[in-house]
Amino acid sequence: MKVVIIGNGLAGTMAAKAIRELEGEVEVEVFAAETYPYYPRPNLIEFLAGRMSYDRIFAFSSDWQTRQRIAIHLGQPVVKISPDRRVVGLATGREVAYDRLLLANGASAIIPLFKGTEKRGIFALRTLEDALRILDYLQTHPKVVVLGGGLLGLEIARALKTRGADVQIVEFLDRLLPRQLDSPAASILKSQLERMGLKVRLGAAAEEILGQQEVEGVRLKSGEKLEAQMAVVAAGAVPNLDIAADAALTTERGILVNDFLQTSDPHIYAAGDNVQHNGRIYGIIPACFDQARAVAYNILGLEKKYPGTVVSHTLKVAGLHLTSLGLVNPEEAGHEEIRMEIPELGVYKKIVVGDGILRGAIWLGTKQSVNEISRAVLMQRDVSRWKESLLEDAFDFSVLQ
Repeated sequence: MKVVIIGNGLAGTMAAKAIRELEGEVEVEVFAAETYPYYPRPNLIEFLAGRMSYDRIFAFSSDWQTRQRIAIHLGQPVVKISPDRRVVGLATGREVAYDRLLLANGASAIIPLFKGTEKRGIFALRTLEDALRILDYLQTHPKVVVLGGGLLGLEIARALKTRGADVQIVEFLDRLLPRQLDSPAASILKSQLERMGLKVRLGAAAEEILGQQEVEGVRLKSGEKLEAQMAVVAAGAVPNLDIAADAALTTERGILVNDFLQTSDPHIYAAGDNVQHNGRIYGIIPACFDQARAVAYNILGLEKKYPGTVVSHTLKVAGLHLTSLGLVNPEEAGHEEIRMEIPELGVYKKIVVGDGILRGAIWLGTKQSVNEISRAVLMQRDVSRWKESLLEDAFDFSVLQ
């Protein structure tokens, strides 16, 4: 059997690796638009901050693919799929046959449509090439506006500040990390960011990038003008659906897959940031890992259902550890939220309980018991007897086993 994989990001590479671990004789070929071998995307932030050298960005040694007997073709994007003939077409015009096909071509950064985005000095961070271009431009343009106060925006701001840049964060909503935090936790995080020298503007939106040929500032919808020499947009990503749609695979916001990560064509699978499973597009690393492992089994005919992924985020901003797990901002009735705050220490803990079951948690400013609370959320433990004491540092999580 021959398996062709489109994309050498996390989902594509981990699926190829898992297929080889499960089956030694299957032929595996990976075709990638990128010209660089696989690197974990979080490494881009560490590289941007100067805490990781270029050669340490990449996940595997240069001979890894040879030892694994996986043929990886860099800079050779697939531009067409012909399901009726079971072939993919490359940009070079060459066609490659497959028995099973995996779409793992991910997503692309969103650049919102507002005036001035064609100017020099506008960047997004999605690839290693993006990071290299940002660092090159930063050398002579140290005044930066980061548009977006989500996870990526804060990580970019932190990294560029570490490089000595003057950084302002502009967030459209009224708090940072609206998907991962509630208002009290977001307020603590904002204070910590400002303490390290980052400027944060909430409830603000860019209307125009100012300047002639290159960025000279940002005008907000309020009319206020921010001085800037470059702007980094962190407005999220959109799944790459073009070749799937052109091949008449069923798509909505992402490529629709069943519990076996199979598309509307039984010989074509999908995994990663382009997948829509049970109405959800995850766009997070844990989901890519989960899907890559499951899809490898299914491609080989070893049925393994993908049950979904418990949403979790862990990062460190301004020396402040943050873990956000599961349901943290419940909208439906019947959920109880229990909090503990120590603002002067930057510490905030919260659990969300529904019908006695632990549905989500926020752990901000501390790493103590992070692994234990993460496991309890993942396993959906019944915490009804202990919910009032669960946030205490001395709580014995072994009682939840």
